[in-house]
Amino acid sequence: MPSETILLLDPQHTLTPQFEEAAFRPRGHRVLACESLAEAIGLVKQFPTSLGVVAMPASPEFTQDAIATLRAAQPRLPVLVLLDEDSPELVQAARQAKANDLLVSPSPAEVDAALERLAAEYAHRPKPGTGELKPRLASLPLTRLSQHVSRLLAQEAALTTLVREAQTALATPPGPSAPPAEVPAADASPRVRELETLAGLAQGILRHLNLDAVLTAIVEAAVALTGADEGSLMLLDEVTGDLYMRAAKNFDEQFVRTFRARVQDSLAGEALRSGEPVLIDEHSPQKITTTFLVHSLIFVPLKGETGSVGLLGVDNRQAGRPLTAHHVVLMQALAEYAAVALENARLYSQVQSERRQLETILQQTEDGVLITDPQDRLLLINRTAQEAFGLNQDAALLHPLTEAVPHPELLALYSRRDTPSPQLRRAEITLADGRVFHTHLTPIEGVGHVVVMRDITHLKELDRIKSEFVTTVSHDLRSPLTTILGYVDLIERGGPLTPQQHEFLRRVQDSTQSITALITDLVHLGRIEAGLDTQQDLVDLSALAGYAADSLRLRCENKGIHLEVDLPQDLPAVAGNPVRLRQMINNLIDNAIKFTPENGRVTVSTHLEENQVLLLVSDTGVGIPPPEQPYIFNKFYRASNVEDGTGSGLGLSIVRSIVEVHGGRIWVESTVGEGSTFTVVLPTAQAKQDETPEVSASRG
Repeated sequence: MPSETILLLDPQHTLTPQFEEAAFRPRGHRVLACESLAEAIGLVKQFPTSLGVVAMPASPEFTQDAIATLRAAQPRLPVLVLLDEDSPELVQAARQAKANDLLVSPSPAEVDAALERLAAEYAHRPKPGTGELKPRLASLPLTRLSQHVSRLLAQEAALTTLVREAQTALATPPGPSAPPAEVPAADASPRVRELETLAGLAQGILRHLNLDAVLTAIVEAAVALTGADEGSLMLLDEVTGDLYMRAAKNFDEQFVRTFRARVQDSLAGEALRSGEPVLIDEHSPQKITTTFLVHSLIFVPLKGETGSVGLLGVDNRQAGRPLTAHHVVLMQALAEYAAVALENARLYSQVQSERRQLETILQQTEDGVLITDPQDRLLLINRTAQEAFGLNQDAALLHPLTEAVPHPELLALYSRRDTPSPQLRRAEITLADGRVFHTHLTPIEGVGHVVVMRDITHLKELDRIKSEFVTTVSHDLRSPLTTILGYVDLIERGGPLTPQQHEFLRRVQDSTQSITALITDLVHLGRIEAGLDTQQDLVDLSALAGYAADSLRLRCENKGIHLEVDLPQDLPAVAGNPVRLRQMINNLIDNAIKFTPENGRVTVSTHLEENQVLLLVSDTGVGIPPPEQPYIFNKFYRASNVEDGTGSGLGLSIVRSIVEVHGGRIWVESTVGEGSTFTVVLPTAQAKQDETPEVSASRG
């Protein structure tokens, strides 16, 4: 059976990760997990789904709603329903909703077999989509994902502050003035216990992502602090508008599972609508539902972003056990904790859902992708990047990049993340296994930074083979060319020649010398690319540029070109081969002079930017057409708007090779008819000696 995309709707988180792994993934299925109908609709609409699985629905109504919702979002979608018990109501609801298959207390093998049957049936139907995931990175919910993570961390920080304040208060030794005058001494011990309970709950919210455990602990604390018989935490069902119990204390388990309370014309509805606590203490019992009668009760609303989302309540079914205003204050504090826990769980679920969506998309690309938030924490990383750096995703996510991906070249690229120049945010990264990735770092407003890595190992290998071939051929051609020039000289010495013969010999000499110059350039290029020029000295780039400019100044004057220099002498030295660096500068200035008309201007300047020295060579020449600019550093390439056919076409290729072997970068900015500016960036000698650049883990 080919791998399928399966939507798993598991509203109660019943299936364990081990069960999911054994049931859904042996055949390579892609599983999109969710816990609400709204989330399921979004996933089905964005990702064409092959199979739908509804796991352990809590009620017949939810079963029918789930199947109908999935079919509305994607018609003719096969749906498998999994039940944890043989409930006649749930079985009937699934059959009425026309579920394609139903399993009761299934094993992973039974689920896998059912998926195979449904997939075989589905294969004969027209599929709803091609299965290709092509949404652009810009359209993904990156901004919301980053915001959710930041809000979650901010809430944790606030709770941490609360815990510290509570612990400080508890650690204060009692003295003559403690407790305060307004608190009787007899009440000091209960107040301390209350504070200890609240501090412990705050720490629990920080430490646990299990929402059920946290909510149950809050309900138990509510019962303990108020001395009530029972406690409950009820949430609003978005589909039916009724209240259901999410956590309870001292209630019958069957009662909790089946409890449903309408909010119209009820105490619960009054608390939800007003957003204010409700306190009752009556001699005669008050009806909450038909089988739920109480003498005293407190309902405190749980306030979410859009209003009340549920209630925290305690009650006494026996008369003579009143609940007081002080209990209401305690319940309000607990309700705040519950609201924070619910919001944390919602944000975490949303983050996980959106991360799964992004991962599903990003896994389809062969390019490596890393996404970091504004604090340089690793937010997302796809399979290609994980394999490239040998990472475990779960261990790396939300950790600072310096800890998650300690690769020196990647961190060096990240150290330039705030530079305005896109060219400085590009680099080639070499991995331990020899693969080479062209890497581009892009800032995204409200998200952080995205790194895209493209494997160019095969291109580098092709370039190496081509260079080796050219170098070998160049060496083999030098001997016959030298022989030709020697025989030309002998012909002239052998006796008188006619003017026409002299002209023919001159042309032979010019052509041979031109080929010899070309071969010399190729030999130089081969040596540079092979890394044979390993001499490393401390070089003053400004001084070197000044020497190169002086050597070409006479040529500028003969052509009527004004040569300007701006070369400060206090720049840090760069480490490199001075002969090759001088050759690089000469080639750039020579190129600028060659393509600048009379009365034009050529400017040579250097300056320091952070830990890099920049060399700029500008001219007011013919310029380079935009479509051709990416290719001008290629061997033998000439721009189409250049009439002068002289030169080998290797000058800029040699320049780029020299720059790259010195750990630098070069690019061009050009406008046709206005001129060009070539920018060379070289690291300072000190920067090369420094250890791996650090990326701040917190950037405020």
